[in-house]
Amino acid sequence: MTKSDLVEQIQSATGLTMKESTALFDTVMEIMKATLERGEAIKVSRFGSFEVRAKSARRGRDPQTGKELTITPRRILSFRPSNMLKQMINTHPAQSST
Repeated sequence: MTKSDLVEQIQSATGLTMKESTALFDTVMEIMKATLERGEAIKVSRFGSFEVRAKSARRGRDPQTGKELTITPRRILSFRPSNMLKQMINTHPAQSST
């Protein structure tokens, strides 16, 4: 599913125009990005939680040369689905595209 697919779904579900649906979607995404950038978590009831976690520096190895190197500390985004979403996914298996 792409952004335009999601916008079309919003438009058909709400009766908003395509332009209004796109603006609504973009606004929600901007709010989510700004919240995560500040390091705050986002919890969407019955869907899941988005969280920014800090990873400390660690030793690694260049796979091409085998040379040891230090991987710099960084922040990563993690998503943890809610139990309800997990249940929905497991009770409605994906359709095969074959």
